[in-house]
Amino acid sequence: MARRAMKVRAQLRHARLDGREWRVLRPDPVLDTALLFECEWHTEMYVDRRAAYQIGVLSLLAARSRHTIIHLPLRAGRIPAEPERTGRPLDLVLSHHTAQLRVSRWPRIRAALGPARPHTVRIPAERRPVERPYWRTRDRLYDRIHADTMFLTGSAPVFRHAAEYFFDLAFRAPGSAPGEESPHHACAEVDLTCGVLVNADNLHMLYRAHWLPSAEPVGAPD
Repeated sequence: MARRAMKVRAQLRHARLDGREWRVLRPDPVLDTALLFECEWHTEMYVDRRAAYQIGVLSLLAARSRHTIIHLPLRAGRIPAEPERTGRPLDLVLSHHTAQLRVSRWPRIRAALGPARPHTVRIPAERRPVERPYWRTRDRLYDRIHADTMFLTGSAPVFRHAAEYFFDLAFRAPGSAPGEESPHHACAEVDLTCGVLVNADNLHMLYRAHWLPSAEPVGAPD
């Protein structure tokens, strides 16, 4: 029996800018249990199981859909009950390198977006992780920070590889009793030693089961 496809509900919007059509997808509802910070030497992300799973699916979409810009407005997220550190909050944008998204153009694209329509992302359940002892420069994740946003741009293989970090947290993070944070540390790290990122020292992702109410948002999406 075939396994059901992995799904994420989303909104799809289009923008016409400089003679080109841009296709931008955003999860719907936005992920309020995912938070991304720029720290002194690295970037740090907190996620619960649901957010980790959805970012994994959206990473696979970035690998498959070469002309879709995936926007995650994480500055609007809640704060985990037990954060280890904080910094400047960031949104996250994923794009295949063939989309040729220049980060300086992103604020204008975002401002030009038209009305949203419902969309469902469907990715085949049979994942094919990519492991390489050495990542060629053109296949690595080119990470840049601009306009309070972290941009990750790369090839299909490296996005499939990156998706597994999120699925690992989604499927293997330890459980916890009601009202308690898990006593076990669960994290994943993309760092210089694996040769995936181009600029940052590392992207550190931590699982958190419990989050504060949304009364004090870190930021707000445009």
